[in-house]
Amino acid sequence: MAHNLNFNEQTGQYSFFSVKEKAWHGLGKIVQDYPTSKEAIRFAGLDYEVIKADIFTTSYKRDGHYTEQIRTHSATVRTDTGDVLGVVGKDYEVVQNADAFSFFDAIVGGEGIQYETAGALGKGERIFITAKLPHYIKVGNNDLIEQYLFLTTSHDGYGSITAAFTPVRVVCANTLNAAMRSHSKAVKIRHTANAKERLEQAHKVMGISNNLSLELEQIFNRWTKVRITDPEVKKLIQLAMVPNKEVLHNLQTGAEDEISAVFKNICNSVYEYAMTHPTQQMETTKGTVFGAYNAVTGYFQNVRTYKDSESKLKSILFGGTGQLRTQAAFNRCNDFATKGSNALLLN
Repeated sequence: MAHNLNFNEQTGQYSFFSVKEKAWHGLGKIVQDYPTSKEAIRFAGLDYEVIKADIFTTSYKRDGHYTEQIRTHSATVRTDTGDVLGVVGKDYEVVQNADAFSFFDAIVGGEGIQYETAGALGKGERIFITAKLPHYIKVGNNDLIEQYLFLTTSHDGYGSITAAFTPVRVVCANTLNAAMRSHSKAVKIRHTANAKERLEQAHKVMGISNNLSLELEQIFNRWTKVRITDPEVKKLIQLAMVPNKEVLHNLQTGAEDEISAVFKNICNSVYEYAMTHPTQQMETTKGTVFGAYNAVTGYFQNVRTYKDSESKLKSILFGGTGQLRTQAAFNRCNDFATKGSNALLLN
């Protein structure tokens, strides 16, 4: 299976590191202790600089040919390998990999941040970093949710700098993708003038603060006190997993024969997880809205099969199916906690 990790021929190393956990496709570097940002950028092979270089073309006339600079665009180039990463417009601003790590350090003043993974894809045109924040969200008496930050950026002119808040449940490592309506779970910054300065302020825009942690903690703890019946769990799962309007229409009209077996099997798998997984038998999850939400997130993290690790990452964090469905589950659970079974009306 393709892993798409960058391989640096000069160093003979893949651009990826992970703390304790198995590296991506068995490639990259595994370290036992959480590194500093300077160590992490080196372990991940991200200690390279990207510059904008002039692009030239050859023009032909009757009296011969000559080279001419293209004024409107530049190439982005790795200075260590000389690889061309992309072609960008004149207003494109390069944000160095080191600046991305500085963003993480700025969140907590460099104290307590724990870098979990980092790496580069392709020729190094896309990088990603995940780091664990020092504070937990406590649900019930002993259910802890770690707080993670994820950042990805590119050097090829495609895509923005994206930083996302991603809680992960300690007990079963569920990626919760807990976006709230009153906060943005992700901030996107275009590679234009002052991109570096905006990145330095991004944590304020995202609301990554004690206030956000407290609000999440309040929401999740409120969900643990809201009871939901098994049939209601099944209906909530169906609504969260609906892939398109056609399936929703078939649910509305009771046209069970028109609903694909694939969709039914997925919903059944999520429901089975909700009813039988050991983490769903806890006081905070069994028969609660919080448990219903964790069933959806647990399915995408622990049950669903993916082609490879990169596909899983894209599904859960890059706006893929997993992220969309868990967002829908979050919204339905939030509505159920307020409206009860009326939140499950098919609309």
